Amino acid sequence: MKKLRPIYKLACTELQTLFFSPIAWLILIVFTIQVAVAFTDVFGERVRTQSLGYGLSNVTLNVYAGWKGLFLQVQNYLYLYIPLLTMGLISREYNSGSIKLLYSSPLTNSQIVLGKYLSMIIYALVMIGILALFAIFSICTIQHADIPAILSGLLGLYLLICAYAAIGLFMSSITSYQVVAAIGTFAMLYILNAVSTLWQDIAFVRDLTYWLSISGRADEFIRGLICSEDVLYFIIVMALFLALSIIRLKAARQKARFSVTFGKYAAVVAGALLLGYLSSRPQLMSYYDATRTKANTLTPNSQDIVARMDGGLTITTYVNILDEQNNYWYGLPRNVNQDLDRFKQYTRFKPEIKMKYYYYYHPAPGNAEALEKQFPGMTDRERMVKTTTIFRLDSTLFHRPEELKAIIDLEPEGYRFVRLLERENGQKTFLRVFDDIYHHPFESEISAAFKRLVMELPKVGFLKGHGERDCIREGDRDYNRFAQDKPFRYSLINNGFDFEEVSLDQDIPEKIKIMVIADMRNPLTPEENERLNRYIERGGNLLIAGEPRRQEVMNPLVEQFGVQFLPGRLVKLSENFQPDFIINRPTNQAGDFSYILKQMIDYEQVATMPSATGLSYTNAAERGFTVTPLFTCDSTGTWNEMETTDFVDDTVRYNPAAGEVEQPYVTMLAMSRPINGKEQKIIILGDADCLSNGEISISRKNVRASNYSLIQSSFYWLSDEEVPINVTRPKTTDRKVFVSMDAMYWWKIFWIGFVPAVMLFFSLFIWIRRRGK
Repeated sequence: MKKLRPIYKLACTELQTLFFSPIAWLILIVFTIQVAVAFTDVFGERVRTQSLGYGLSNVTLNVYAGWKGLFLQVQNYLYLYIPLLTMGLISREYNSGSIKLLYSSPLTNSQIVLGKYLSMIIYALVMIGILALFAIFSICTIQHADIPAILSGLLGLYLLICAYAAIGLFMSSITSYQVVAAIGTFAMLYILNAVSTLWQDIAFVRDLTYWLSISGRADEFIRGLICSEDVLYFIIVMALFLALSIIRLKAARQKARFSVTFGKYAAVVAGALLLGYLSSRPQLMSYYDATRTKANTLTPNSQDIVARMDGGLTITTYVNILDEQNNYWYGLPRNVNQDLDRFKQYTRFKPEIKMKYYYYYHPAPGNAEALEKQFPGMTDRERMVKTTTIFRLDSTLFHRPEELKAIIDLEPEGYRFVRLLERENGQKTFLRVFDDIYHHPFESEISAAFKRLVMELPKVGFLKGHGERDCIREGDRDYNRFAQDKPFRYSLINNGFDFEEVSLDQDIPEKIKIMVIADMRNPLTPEENERLNRYIERGGNLLIAGEPRRQEVMNPLVEQFGVQFLPGRLVKLSENFQPDFIINRPTNQAGDFSYILKQMIDYEQVATMPSATGLSYTNAAERGFTVTPLFTCDSTGTWNEMETTDFVDDTVRYNPAAGEVEQPYVTMLAMSRPINGKEQKIIILGDADCLSNGEISISRKNVRASNYSLIQSSFYWLSDEEVPINVTRPKTTDRKVFVSMDAMYWWKIFWIGFVPAVMLFFSLFIWIRRRGK
């Protein structure tokens, strides 16, 4: 305690000097105004949104960590304040000559540095205290505010200020000019922000420079995740610059040789880098997710999958420099660390995951013409060399096509950016990127790929031989996109399923768990019907999609379940679309049936059917089935058209005499029954086009279609909820703010005007009182 008392006294003296000068108060006042402007802007936006009648969700994180979030904005301009505070900590002593008094006092170099630094730590607490005022206001005005997440963000910003202060203290110790110290601090902070972009092509150096970067270091704290790597980073950086400051004071005090001092500097820096490297190893990292919904952590389903994967796992990323989508950018050596972060949630639970990168060049299918335009008259190797020269890459990293072919055949993958997941026991599967705005796989796709490696997932069979929709062809009416289109996020193969075409010239294989029968044009032969019935009798699951004008062929198939495709074609008069374009909405039962369909209800999405027939299931209960209607068309203005067949040139008219009935029609239903000791599940749709390549791909103005949700919800249920992986989280409870627009106006005046005015008055009072003494 005796050694700590001088540190405390020096800190108190430094704080008195600081608060008796205008600079400390000016910084606090300006900081408060900036925070107040940012807070009232982002919080007021929530108040405005609620006042307009729109719903809110996850208000706490949106206010503090979302786009324009308060803590993110504060993090971005904190560097402006600290150099102004720290520039005179020691340089002032040099300039005034009072450093000699400190040297002649019983204080050691360590006590001098720690005393000065303690004053900055206390000042940092004052700045955090200002932020805490806004946090308290949020806790009182946000319904069920996520308090631990707010505290996590405050902790991250506090550590960031302390790290900045340690850097500023060191820069102040190496010069007697305060302005030079401030500029030096700004320069050092710039270097620490930019260092993550240096030497990223060298593996070991890449890890060190990426770790050393201070850019975005508080991001995870702000998002509510406390990681040991980030905590230790701040501690190591603080200790590093404090140690450098102590060495600097000792060298100046004892007039040590430069070589000796430099050696000490190098040893301290090397030690810090070594500790940083060790702290960034996945095996040595620990986490605490402070958010209420554990938003920064894998969902329980994904954690269970990872837990079942014993032994090692290697993820090899194959990067083609001639990839037609330029996906190679994500796997270049300079971007490897950002790429590794995409799997950070998985390495948290399985730290032994190894990441490898294999670079090669190979023209992608369909890319030859684009390559010729881009690099006319060149060979593929010359194009590779040209591209690597432009990006300043080592061309020797990229393997020849023959070398790639010797280890793996990527032709089925189109030589795109792809990852191969391989367990120690030899099990393998691919993980792909997608042609959408998000591009990279989400947790659901990654976990589905992992699940392929730990268990046998249901296999889907597509019936062929009777004019059914084809799962291989890429025509608008076919099913290639939802079955096997590799760049499509929601295709079956990207969500854990395997598939194959099935012919009824023999029994359906036991490995087939789900059969898809879509738009049969020709009836089954008695032998084929018998084989299909054997599949049904053993409890096999089915997805059956009918079409208008196919009732005679399809009804014999579904009548055994007590279901019928009704005669005619559903129509509804519309200003913008053909009459037989039917918009279907999920039923209330659909929300209970599937979380995916519940999301459609919440987001007011629909399913579109370009031609559909209604479904009747009045006899299903007699056959032992429990039926859940999933989608219906509009309750008014929709009828089964029996007369018109040309919906382009003819005009449809409702004619009850022709057997046309205006009513809400069920267009998709789910049915189940116990059979042979298990539950048999069947999905029946009144339209086959709604799952086709063309309908899934198209978008229409003012029609919020989500037909891919039909695929996901159906196969999730048919696979006994194995895949796609359910990665939903509990809904957030902070969905409301208790502030009106009128009240927000006065709160804005209070935070931006009144609070800084009080601080200004208090600072003037202290300054005048001190002048009086």
